[in-house]
Amino acid sequence: MRLPLTARHLFDTGSTPADAYATLARRTGQPLRSARAVCIALGIPAADTQRRLDDCFDALLASPRPGSEADTGELLEALGVFDVPKTPDDRDLAVIDLFLAAIDALGGIRAGHQHGLTRWFTTGNLTAAYLSLAATHPRPTTGDPAHYWTSLVTAGELLTARPTPDPRLKPALTHCRTQAQAQAARETHP
Repeated sequence: MRLPLTARHLFDTGSTPADAYATLARRTGQPLRSARAVCIALGIPAADTQRRLDDCFDALLASPRPGSEADTGELLEALGVFDVPKTPDDRDLAVIDLFLAAIDALGGIRAGHQHGLTRWFTTGNLTAAYLSLAATHPRPTTGDPAHYWTSLVTAGELLTARPTPDPRLKPALTHCRTQAQAQAARETHP
C-alpha cells in the first residue's frame, strides 16, 4: 500500500492530518509508518519529519494501544508533528523578530503559550500569534511593559499594512496602542 498517496487522498476528501493518521494506523497497525506517510503527504521535508517523529516516538508511537489511533493522531497534531512549515518573507521575519522582542519583554511565558507561538511562527500564522500576544499582559515585576507594547504596536502596523489584512488585527492593534500609551503615561507620571 502506498501510504503517502492514501494520506493525500484522505486530505482531498476532507480528512485532517489527525484523521488521516488514525485511518492509516488502524489499517496498517504501524503507527510510525502511518505518521511518516502523513508528513510526506503534507510535503514536510524528510529531515524535519524524522526529527519530529524521533521527538515523540517513545511516548506515542513505540507501543500503541489498540483503539487509540484517533487520540494519538490528535496528540501528534497538537504537538505540531503535522505542521507544514511556511518560508517567511522579509516582512514576516521582521514581525517575528518583533514578537520575539515582545516575548523577551513579557518577563516569563508559560510553556504551552510558547509552544503555540512557535507553531504559529513555523506555519506562518502570524495573525494568531499577534492576537495571542495582544491578549497577554507582561508581568509587572519581571517584564518590561513599555517595550512589550511598543513591539506589538510596530508588529501590528506591519501586519495591517498587508493587502487585505485579517479584520481581527485592527482592534488588536488599537488595544496595543492604548496599552502603550497608558504605559507611557504611567512612566511619565509615576
